[in-house]
Amino acid sequence: MASTRKRKRELKRLKNTASTVVDEQREVLEHAGKVLREARRQMGDYARTDVAPRFFEAYDSRVKPRVAQSVAAGRAAAYVGRNRLADDVIPAVAGTISSTLAVLEAAKDPRVRELVKKAEKKTKNYGKYAAKQVRPAKSGGPGKYILAAFGIAAVAAVAYAAWQTLRADDDLWIEDVADVDPAV
Repeated sequence: MASTRKRKRELKRLKNTASTVVDEQREVLEHAGKVLREARRQMGDYARTDVAPRFFEAYDSRVKPRVAQSVAAGRAAAYVGRNRLADDVIPAVAGTISSTLAVLEAAKDPRVRELVKKAEKKTKNYGKYAAKQVRPAKSGGPGKYILAAFGIAAVAAVAYAAWQTLRADDDLWIEDVADVDPAV
């Protein structure tokens, strides 16, 4: 297909206009790049001269002392908790466990078993008349009562140790926090 001269002129004119627009866009983009570089430089100067000093001043005067105070309080609380655990809870639990083990060992002793059997025989002899009147339910023996007593003692000892550990002791906390230097 052959184009007419008029179309060729219009295409040439359009091509020149497009080239001119592209050149103008390049100039605009170069100018925008220069403006952005200058703005970046100005923002860097502003951040160095105005923002950074304010930030570091606020950090040194507000954040740093609070963090140091919180760390000191945390250390004091950990120290008190560790001492309470070592001085109150562990000895109480160990005492309860050792008492329970001692009773269990005593229950295994043949002399203790012999005494329990004698006590049962005596109670049977004394209570023949009462046994005829009311039939008692069979029990598993004194072992379950002994174990129940030790279980109750163990629960009481653990509850007491927990209470001693968790109770509010305001004087102790005040003294520990007062001894800590907040500038640390």
